[in-house]
Amino acid sequence: MLQIMLDIAEYGPWLLTNKGDRACRQLADRHYSRQHVGHPMFTRPGHNLVLRTAAADAVWVTWSGIRDDGLQAWECTIFRNESQHLSSSLIRTAIAATMDEWGQPPPDGIITYVDSSKVRSSNPGFCFLSAGFRRIGRSKRRGLFLLQFLP
Repeated sequence: MLQIMLDIAEYGPWLLTNKGDRACRQLADRHYSRQHVGHPMFTRPGHNLVLRTAAADAVWVTWSGIRDDGLQAWECTIFRNESQHLSSSLIRTAIAATMDEWGQPPPDGIITYVDSSKVRSSNPGFCFLSAGFRRIGRSKRRGLFLLQFLP
C-alpha cells in the first residue's frame, strides 16, 4: 500500500496553508471585515502567513507589508473562530506559529484592529486582550480599536 506524506507545518490546532485556500476564503466571507465577498483572494497584497484548523472552522492571517499608520508591525488582518477552541488560545498559538515561521516581529510587535460596532460583545477584542494584547489607541479614519502584542 502506498501512503502519501504531506509536509504541512502544524502548530497545535493550526495548519499552515496559503492565501488561495478555499475553506479560509469561505470563513473570511463570513467575517465583518471582508470587503469583496466571494473574491478568490481574501488577504492583502504583501507577505501573508495563513493558518487554518484541520476542520476549516478557524482562520488566522498575519500580514507584513507597507503600512500607512507609521507602525513597524505585523498585523493580524483576520481572525475568525467558528470552532470549539478557545479564541484566546488559538490567538496565542497563531502568534507562536507566526514567530516560528518569520522570527522576531518588528519593533511595534503584532497588531490588530477591532470594529466595536461589528462585534457582538460588550468588551470588543476581549479574546485578543486575554491572549496578551493591549489597547493602544484607535485608528484615525474609522475609530477602530488598535490592539498590540509585544512578545
